[in-house]
Amino acid sequence: MTFMFESLEVYKKAVKFTVAVFDSCRNIRHKEIKDQLIRAALSIPLNVAEGQGRVHAKEKRNFYNIAKGSLYECVPIIEICHKLNCISDQQFTVLYEAMNEIGKILAGLIRSVGEN
Repeated sequence: MTFMFESLEVYKKAVKFTVAVFDSCRNIRHKEIKDQLIRAALSIPLNVAEGQGRVHAKEKRNFYNIAKGSLYECVPIIEICHKLNCISDQQFTVLYEAMNEIGKILAGLIRSVGEN
């Protein structure tokens, strides 16, 4: 059995991003930063999935907006991790590009839901 959200490109990319975040967190010694990054990254696919399960457009849009907010939360955390040399230049680039791509797809998904 598959769930509808599993076919969404944004969901697939968000899961892949979250796994990359977990992998990158192995070198982060700062517990507070590491925990916050993991929570924010996990929130992205979780809210996409929950939004997909909602019937009303307003509810869907709300969960997709929460996913977008969590994505935006990851941006400065990853930048800080990079500046603290907790993640490599390559990890930063991979994560940043993934965030940019997920953000664009989420914006389109939010627009597609409409105002109903």
